[in-house]
Amino acid sequence: MTATESRVEYEPVIGLEVHVELATATKLFCSCANEFGAEPNTNVCPVCLGLPGSLPVLNERAVEFALRVGEAFHFTVPASSIFHRKNYFYPDMPKNFQTSQFDQPICADGTLLVDGTPIGIERAHLEEDTGKSMHMGGSGRIHGADHSLVDYNRAGVPLMEIVSRPEIRSAEQARAYVSELRAVLEAIGVSDVKMEEGSMRVDANVSIRPVGREQFGTRAEIKNMNSLRSLGRAVAYEIERQRELLESGERVVQETRHWDENDGRTHSMRSKEEAFDYRFFPEPDLVPVAPTDALRAKVHAGMPELPAARRARLVEEWGINDHDAAVLVGDAGLAEYAEAAVVAGAPGKDVVNWVTGEVLGFLNETGLAVGALPLAPDGLAELVGLVAGGTISRSQAKDVLRECLQEPKRPKAVVAERGLAQVSDAGALGATIDEILAANAATVDEYRAGDDKVKKKKRGFLMGEAMKALRGQGNPQLLNQLLDEKLDA
Repeated sequence: MTATESRVEYEPVIGLEVHVELATATKLFCSCANEFGAEPNTNVCPVCLGLPGSLPVLNERAVEFALRVGEAFHFTVPASSIFHRKNYFYPDMPKNFQTSQFDQPICADGTLLVDGTPIGIERAHLEEDTGKSMHMGGSGRIHGADHSLVDYNRAGVPLMEIVSRPEIRSAEQARAYVSELRAVLEAIGVSDVKMEEGSMRVDANVSIRPVGREQFGTRAEIKNMNSLRSLGRAVAYEIERQRELLESGERVVQETRHWDENDGRTHSMRSKEEAFDYRFFPEPDLVPVAPTDALRAKVHAGMPELPAARRARLVEEWGINDHDAAVLVGDAGLAEYAEAAVVAGAPGKDVVNWVTGEVLGFLNETGLAVGALPLAPDGLAELVGLVAGGTISRSQAKDVLRECLQEPKRPKAVVAERGLAQVSDAGALGATIDEILAANAATVDEYRAGDDKVKKKKRGFLMGEAMKALRGQGNPQLLNQLLDEKLDA
């Protein structure tokens, strides 16, 4: 590149395909249990194994969940949609085709607001999951494995594939999109969205183009991202990989790539298939999906408050900042816990300080779910009241809370057991200070005659003596106030 030439600026173009396992009791087309972690090949039947003569029957609950998704993301839900057979061979797919939806999905043309920016969602459709191949020996991947086993428990589990439009422009925005999508799906109760268990999986289609050009570049599809962190790292790496290729005069190949968390790189897997490669054709064994007006009305009436609306409400009602509201709503069950403590009588701002601090820290440390905490929300409200009433200091309250989070005890009981109640009686505190000042008359004289540095040192000594006499149980705010009044009298 010469001095007169300028470097081409490239713009990322990112579209995300999010596969979400729906939290139904049974599979999409049969009565086998939809259960994670069962013994391999125990939740199977002729239908999900694709045995000859077996016929699928659509799970109505999955349709209801699809309608919830339609409501949450402002999709158009047509009067009817149909299933197709998506034909390809892979060992973990017993029928050699996947029952999915193609050009007539149950949800179309939705949107999700991400940090104030609307991201279009092209479609959300129902389909069945595949089984799971387990490659034994070596690295755990097919290359280098000694042999492979297949568990068909997951085959037929209901999936919803949510496909964004290619409107995402950075790795950070991709991560924010999936985070908000995940929060909404969890809030409406259609999935547990546990990425570590595979119930939410993300594929990213990434390309770059010169800034200002409308035509898309050649895209690569990245797979195997099982956390928000992996998604952000993988997309950022792929953007830079493609940029380096183009700047060196090479071309980007359309392909599917695998993200390796260990080496922080994407690796080529295979050439990318197009829709026609799958030979889609309508599923002859299933009738069109036609949600009734009654089901639509039931879903609409039962929709919960969505995360964005909840965050805004908590900021307005409790006077908290956006970050604290995001922490509360973003962690499963945390906002419910905090709201229950407020209902029990504690001020919202005080509750949020404890919940986003000590309570969340304890949950992260122990790995417990909010619902498993020994301290009920009204117990936290009790603790807040003890601090507000001057019974214990905030420092003491931290110790009390820790004990109540470790075993089922009430804050008032812990305070009584440990004799932690503060002395907040002004008369009793004043009498103690009088005794301390009388016993340290020389120090008092030095305080009154000294400069600011001397005053600070002597006052600290006298305060320490007062707290010692009260065995650390004097209300520090009131004690400080009374000491200043008497020293400056």
